Amino acid sequence: MSNFFRVVFALCVLVVTGGVASAEGNPGAGIGAGVGAGLAIVGAGIGIGLVGWSALAAIARQPEQKGPIQVNMIVMAALVEGAAIIALLVVCYALIAKA
Repeated sequence: MSNFFRVVFALCVLVVTGGVASAEGNPGAGIGAGVGAGLAIVGAGIGIGLVGWSALAAIARQPEQKGPIQVNMIVMAALVEGAAIIALLVVCYALIAKA
């Protein structure tokens, strides 16, 4: 996925959440939630990309260690994704609490 589509997706999330919150009378909460969700998604994408890139580089250097490297890569990707999900839950809670 190119950076252009990531930016467009983040802006779509911003507009949708901003519209939902402004319908309830608090437009600032929607803008903040949209920015927070976009940053969490982009950050997770960058983090998982770096994990995959590093794992592929390590496998290219030492092909005999492919199994342990893949296991560690999956664990790290899961941790990054978990942090992103927690960030999105915090954003959703902030949006609901402000409404």
